[in-house]
Amino acid sequence: MPFTHDTEVSLQAAVILANSGLDPDTLTRVADLDAFYAEFEYTGRHDRDRAELDAVRAIRPALYELLTADRDQAVGIVNEMLAEAAAVPRLVRHDVWDWHVHAVAPESDLPTRILVETAMAMIDVIRADEMSRLGVCADESCDGVVLDLSRNRSKRFCSTTCGNRNAVAAYRARQAEVTAGRGSGAAPR
Repeated sequence: MPFTHDTEVSLQAAVILANSGLDPDTLTRVADLDAFYAEFEYTGRHDRDRAELDAVRAIRPALYELLTADRDQAVGIVNEMLAEAAAVPRLVRHDVWDWHVHAVAPESDLPTRILVETAMAMIDVIRADEMSRLGVCADESCDGVVLDLSRNRSKRFCSTTCGNRNAVAAYRARQAEVTAGRGSGAAPR
């Protein structure tokens, strides 16, 4: 099931933010937060200071927990996030965005808006029973969140880096197998 554009963007932003807390940390400067804010077209209050950066960094574990939870756990987390923010859904239209749902005021702090937007996007995922669109990276050395919006549900890695590392490892394993086969006197395939 395809999601609405605002749901997809909210999910993508949440995954990037949750993964930014893994090694290496990619959200360490106010400029990093400014780039994130611009990339995912957030609107409303943006303080552009260290306190806001620290507050956004502090929500990453909650986002990671939500994005890697099973469906029933996700429901509880979503409900808690919405209740804590006193979220009141309303339709809004602004900038290049047509009618879509906001659940907190634009003057609310950025971490609250991120959590609520993610919770609202997860409502669509949960209701559509599409939790399989979220998972953990197939790279054994990585715990990154994977968001698979592909039609054939084939995305397994959180980044190109992890995908390439596994492709190279598989290639080297095949080459070692061929080399070992030649060394043992077996005919190559």
